[in-house]
Amino acid sequence: MGATTDTIRDTYRSIPAPAEGLFKDNGSRFLAFAYPVENEEEIKDRVQALRKKYHDARHHCYAYRLGHLGDRFRANDDGEPSSSAGRPILGQIDSRGLSDVLVVVVRYFGGIKLGIPGLIRAYRTATADALEQAGTVEKVAGKWFRLRFGYDKMNDVMKLLKEMDLPQRAQDFSQRCSLETRVRLAAEADFLSRTAGIGDCQTEEL
Repeated sequence: MGATTDTIRDTYRSIPAPAEGLFKDNGSRFLAFAYPVENEEEIKDRVQALRKKYHDARHHCYAYRLGHLGDRFRANDDGEPSSSAGRPILGQIDSRGLSDVLVVVVRYFGGIKLGIPGLIRAYRTATADALEQAGTVEKVAGKWFRLRFGYDKMNDVMKLLKEMDLPQRAQDFSQRCSLETRVRLAAEADFLSRTAGIGDCQTEEL
């Protein structure tokens, strides 16, 4: 019997598009940038782009959480006192139950030190503003698979994809047919069981 959405948690909340927030205190400006992201490489590119664009800023602090379980995360203070920047940013991501989210807060120093409580409030408030502007969206975790099969199994494969409402990409119907499809985690066991029942159909996780 295939897995169901009741037995595997594969939905989670993220943000649908980039958004910005702002907080000012005693001359310092905190510019917050929230992004939907899916991997560390994308995060690295986003942070580097902001460092380049706002090269004259004092700090570029950030935090992120990744994955449908939210089990990959990091908080970076970028020279601010320990846990006064990255942790408050991550706290706002977590308080909304979000994942696949990066928030970078760029600080322009105004000449007056805010103290650790002031910094925590500033980074928290700027992040909250950006995430409030972003809104939320439900995401469904899944995996991509490549199917390889003979022409005589074309109808069986296409019927399965239609019945399970699975998207297709990278179709190649030359000598030996192949295509790629994305399957939500809760349907993975059922999908693998059904493809195994189609003779001469090879399934490879990407």
